[in-house]
Amino acid sequence: MTRFFLFLALLLSVVTLQANGKPPLRVGMEMTFPPFEMTDPKGKPVGVSVDLALALGKALGREVEFEDIPFPGLIPALKTGKIDCIISSMTATPERSRSVAFSQPYVKTGLALLVGKHSGATDVASLDQPGRSVTVKKGTTGHLYASRQLKKAQVLVFDSESRCVLEVAQGKADAFIYDQISIYVHWKKFPESTVAYLKPFQEEEWAVAVQLGNETLLRQINEFLTDFRARGGFDELSQKWLSEVKADFDKLGVPFLFF
Repeated sequence: MTRFFLFLALLLSVVTLQANGKPPLRVGMEMTFPPFEMTDPKGKPVGVSVDLALALGKALGREVEFEDIPFPGLIPALKTGKIDCIISSMTATPERSRSVAFSQPYVKTGLALLVGKHSGATDVASLDQPGRSVTVKKGTTGHLYASRQLKKAQVLVFDSESRCVLEVAQGKADAFIYDQISIYVHWKKFPESTVAYLKPFQEEEWAVAVQLGNETLLRQINEFLTDFRARGGFDELSQKWLSEVKADFDKLGVPFLFF
């Protein structure tokens, strides 16, 4: 009986592959990062990165399968072949480039600060003092920055972004270091207890990651991003998911996102 079910599963996979003509594109992302990577009330993947992945799959003629993976596990999953690419608001860094290959960038952003309203902190330099505490999410560039640059402050590392935010909102920590969009979103949730400093103190670029040596897929993704940009695809994503954010960023004079 077991052999029969194994045979049936293999047969179904072959039929699926033949029906589609190409294998599915397995895209890894952590679905806890609205409005880029998240799920709707029914558990369906939605967001900026989801729409981008679906557009990529359509351009390549491949069905898209989403794998919800905690952020620190994304690169290991890519290296072991569990997924074909990462589209998860991932910053292209020299350290990560030793493990994966990055596409051309599609988002320009940077590290920003969410600080407690009564903390007295005004910039990242004011945080590097004895008695200060700063929260960061494990595995992010905010974590890397704080570990290297904040020598006097206490750096609190959490797996959960929401935990980092609550520590600040409840006055248990002075600040949270993360990307501009997330800082903006969390400030809107806690306007009475937090202040957002959105001008980045470290500029960053997000890109799609593929396995080192997968030059074919990397070339296809770069060609897609160039064409998607030229066709106004990123403008459509901004209008659909980020119109309120963009309007507020424009008022604040903060450069906005897509290349």
